[in-house]
Amino acid sequence: MTQKRRRAVDPVEREIEAALAPGRFIPDRISFTFVSELEGVAATIAKLISIEPARAVGLYESFLAGCYEKAEEVDDSSGSFGQFANELFCDLIKARQAAGTDPETTASRVLSFMDHDPYGFSRGVETAAAKVLDKAGVAAFEKQVRARLDAAAAAQPQSDEPHRSQADYARRHWGEVLLNLYLTRNNLAAYVALSEKTGLTAKDCHAIATMLVARRKLGEALAWVERGIGYDTNRACVDLVGHDLAGLRRTLLSKLGRGGEALESAWAVYRTRPSQYTYDDLMKFVPKVERPVWHEKAMDAIEAGDLRSTIELLLATKEMERLAERVRRCQDNVLQDLSHYVTEPAAKQLEKIHPDLAARLWRAQGMRIVDAKKSKYYEAALSNFGNAMRCFERAGLTDEWAKTVNDVRTRHHRKSGFMSEFEKLLAGSGPSNRPSFLERAKARWGSRETEVP
Repeated sequence: MTQKRRRAVDPVEREIEAALAPGRFIPDRISFTFVSELEGVAATIAKLISIEPARAVGLYESFLAGCYEKAEEVDDSSGSFGQFANELFCDLIKARQAAGTDPETTASRVLSFMDHDPYGFSRGVETAAAKVLDKAGVAAFEKQVRARLDAAAAAQPQSDEPHRSQADYARRHWGEVLLNLYLTRNNLAAYVALSEKTGLTAKDCHAIATMLVARRKLGEALAWVERGIGYDTNRACVDLVGHDLAGLRRTLLSKLGRGGEALESAWAVYRTRPSQYTYDDLMKFVPKVERPVWHEKAMDAIEAGDLRSTIELLLATKEMERLAERVRRCQDNVLQDLSHYVTEPAAKQLEKIHPDLAARLWRAQGMRIVDAKKSKYYEAALSNFGNAMRCFERAGLTDEWAKTVNDVRTRHHRKSGFMSEFEKLLAGSGPSNRPSFLERAKARWGSRETEVP
């Protein structure tokens, strides 16, 4: 019996398969490297679009199929693999258009991937696709999505809850796909018509306002912003645009010559939530000559803010004495609850002018690590304790450092690995005197270069 001749495999397909590493699980810690290798293969295919577009189409479809097959073997907590697969959709569209493929067929193919997508790789692909589709492609895609939306809207209500929920989801999903398409293509009239038909939301009001701003119709844009803000607060929060609407409103008020109202709005927000972000937003609307006065006013209102936001704001505005006062009033356990992203910059800034406070901040960072038993960060804890010891000694608070040492020895004596290094630190041979990893590596490499062959 004559065996069927196997189809010749494109060499790039072999690269795709090798890069996808079938059968090998990809943990999140190496997902960036894994995706980088995939991007290298995708770049090879991209070069074929202008010279062999039909071949590129086949390779992109094979690549997408491979990504779906690989999905169960990837910990994509970072989302990089999903983002890569999403971008492949756009590359596929570019290749199909270069190959002169019928736009209706291209739209059908993209929608087919969206229909059979258990991993969400195609989520939001309509936004990216709208940027690369040509005029005929947009029309074909819109036509087919519209047909799906109309079919979902015309579906007879089901008596049982699962079927009714499924029908509601289809209407919301295809409506959102179409709205995203209109927004990306800046089709204001179509967006307004569809959003009012499917049920206007605060998110829609923001989208419409941004399109009007692009057309320099600031008064109309403000009216839509006010309409969006008028929605129920919880609904605006669900749409994740409540603060965007408020920010856009202030910008529009300022551009329309109503700067006083914009400033009043920004001040109200700042007083409720003092932070570096709300401070910067406030100062955007303060006349230049009045900024010193408003700065003092803002500093007087920081008590309403949480500790983390307050420290970040005081650091950003270089208000060191106010920072020192705020830290001085805090209990040690409160400082210990703060992330090192907050306490470390504060400690560094306070070392010269208030070493006693810097010492407390360094100590809080060290205690936070050892109390939480985060053994992989013990080296950082030792560094923090070394800084604390130095600052306590500079401030003349040797008794306070002695209490810290006694506390660590009493509560953490069972952490033998940590305590041995801690005792070396006290003896003056701790991590602060130890060369860094790169220093040790360079020293070792230099000794090799001086060896006589």
